[in-house]
Amino acid sequence: MICARCHHFAAAPGATLCHRCLGDSPEPAPAFGSTPGLWLRSPVGLGWAAAVLLGVVMAADLFAVWADFLRYDVMGDLMDGETGAGVFLRADRADALVRLAARAHAVSMVACVIVYLCWFQRVRANAQVFDPLRQSMSPGWAIGGWFVPIASLWFPRRITLDIWDASSPWGTARSHKLVNAWWTLWLVALFAGRLASAGSGDDLGVAWDQAVSVEMLIAHALDLVAAVLAVLLVVRLTRMQHAKAMAGPAPAGL
Repeated sequence: MICARCHHFAAAPGATLCHRCLGDSPEPAPAFGSTPGLWLRSPVGLGWAAAVLLGVVMAADLFAVWADFLRYDVMGDLMDGETGAGVFLRADRADALVRLAARAHAVSMVACVIVYLCWFQRVRANAQVFDPLRQSMSPGWAIGGWFVPIASLWFPRRITLDIWDASSPWGTARSHKLVNAWWTLWLVALFAGRLASAGSGDDLGVAWDQAVSVEMLIAHALDLVAAVLAVLLVVRLTRMQHAKAMAGPAPAGL
């Protein structure tokens, strides 16, 4: 466990503070890398917060999928010629649920993005301490890479792979399958969402088109799967960094 006060050194056996914070003999800093002025900081708290908020996004996606299905179902009844107060009431209710789902998803995404980027910046800084030579891009791209047009299609994946490799146990290499699967689903969900938004526009009345309704349902379903993979990635990478920090400096010869 990392010291609960300074977050720089391993806690003393049976304690929550390191030897230095306890007032014992000074403990040398772990010589993971050669970047001056950087310290290991625990990613566990931010990792769990990011995972929880990704779970909230998943719940919003599930709600959106359900709302999209209800609208698709009532749309089929209207296209079949069904009339009456009942079917129009269902249509109004489906429309209201879709609007509510859109707002819930937007709010959950904003909160999740803020915390996720804080976690991502933390694990990037730790990777610089573990192995600075593996980092192919400057630290600023850990945030900026998500927002620069065109570059955002591959910079975050490249940075994540660098962090992943630097956080792997000493002398071993972890498979990139999870990172690649997450990024692939993220891009597919992103483009599917933009396609559905372009078809429906800002007016949900336009979305009362069966093809557009299916596109929106698929986009939310893909976003749900991408969020599941993102949770797995956050948990796995957080655990890898915590375990490596506890293992101490690299063994001689590595």
